[in-house]
Amino acid sequence: MELSLQMLIFLFSAMLIVGVLATKFSSKLGLPALVLFLLIGMGLNEFIFFENAQLMQLIGIMALIIILFEGGTQTKWELMRPVLGAAGSLATLGVLLTTIVTGFAAMYILKLTLLEGMLFGAIVGSTDAAAVFSVLGNKNIKAKLTSTLEAESGSNDPMAVFLTVAFIELIQVPDASIWTTIGSFFLQMGLGLILGLLLGKVTVLIINNINLDTSGLYPTLAIGMATATYFMADFLGGSGLLAVYVMAVFVGNSDLMYRFSILRFSEGFAWMMQILMFILLGLFVFPEQLPAIFWQGVLLTLILMFIARPIAVFISMIFMKYSLKERLFISWAGLKGAVPIVLATYPIIADVKNSDLIFNSVFFVVLISALVQGSTLSWLASKLGLTGGKNDPTKPTMELIHLGKTEAEIMEVHIFSKSPAIHQTLNDIELPDDTLIIGIIRDKQIITPTGDTVILEDDTLYVLSNRKNRIKAKNVLLGNTEKKVPQKKQLKKEAEG
Repeated sequence: MELSLQMLIFLFSAMLIVGVLATKFSSKLGLPALVLFLLIGMGLNEFIFFENAQLMQLIGIMALIIILFEGGTQTKWELMRPVLGAAGSLATLGVLLTTIVTGFAAMYILKLTLLEGMLFGAIVGSTDAAAVFSVLGNKNIKAKLTSTLEAESGSNDPMAVFLTVAFIELIQVPDASIWTTIGSFFLQMGLGLILGLLLGKVTVLIINNINLDTSGLYPTLAIGMATATYFMADFLGGSGLLAVYVMAVFVGNSDLMYRFSILRFSEGFAWMMQILMFILLGLFVFPEQLPAIFWQGVLLTLILMFIARPIAVFISMIFMKYSLKERLFISWAGLKGAVPIVLATYPIIADVKNSDLIFNSVFFVVLISALVQGSTLSWLASKLGLTGGKNDPTKPTMELIHLGKTEAEIMEVHIFSKSPAIHQTLNDIELPDDTLIIGIIRDKQIITPTGDTVILEDDTLYVLSNRKNRIKAKNVLLGNTEKKVPQKKQLKKEAEG
């Protein structure tokens, strides 16, 4: 149907409003919101014709940048560090093994060539960051498992992208050198890691030292830096998605001005991009084509969930300190989402034979995986005894800000067990000039401080200070505990189960 400008504006607003309501509805049903977004898109397909694969790919990549940035900034390095080995193995060897097993299955079930089957396996081989972040975000699952899955999903997209592009190239150019392809992989990963760390540091320096007119510009700046990170890494031949995730983890674990504004803005922006992306993905599917491959799609999904993913997890984690129950849970948590469907547009754009068949089969895999695995994660974690964990005591509750055009700022300081300020009154603490403690949060209660107020462990102080005295004030309150935080031992203990 022909759409007027007014109708497009109405559809855009309707997509956002219905998407938000669907999120509320999905939480009551225990379903991942992305399932409802996809179904909404398929419903709109009856009224809107959409088959622009290039536009779909562009929107998908932009959405993945925002989602990876938001997920990375929320990742706690203390919890992630102990599981880097397992997450890295899952993100590389695990994706490769999933690709191979699923690829052989697709070759026989869909009657594809070997390379086309492997292409299908590569497209569905990775665990999707958008699905994992949204599904695990509000679940009471052990920190060790949550961190492993978040780190895996945030870092395994580059492997899936690399394999997808490599198999398309091998299909189109049969004489292409496999050794050149392998070398390209290590180059992409290495550049992505290095540029992510470098640009993460640059981002923190810029945000902490630039003095913008309004606080609302800082989140925009952060998103702009994330997008620039992807562009620079991709332009130089590195993995743009890996660079964005590494950059986001660095930014999220740094001492950052306007942290609260940046995190909240990124969270809302990521949700908006998820809503738009999944609804558009649903629009891109033609429901009348799906019944023809129904049983093939279901069979491939079952093989992926019950054979390929468990084989990949158990082999890639063979030397890791994870119990059988933990490995079973990680095997079941291989959620598929936006990445496979975005990657499924690559063969369409490259005009690969059977690309439509591959795309429709991928859609089945994503829909069933999100519907079945996403809705049963909490239940399985509870049955396996893998629930529980503390809330993060240092989660920001008040903005760290500059005050107008002055050099004054309000910063948040969390008091740990070895802080020299513990059991001292405010009168006893020799803070730098022009520094004042203006608020204390203790046991989720706000305390108005006086000179006789005694500072206790786990207090969160809000300190009004001159910008140049910021480091001095933190040193007085924390001593050396900011770098050697006792809680890190507890967080590491939680991460190790």
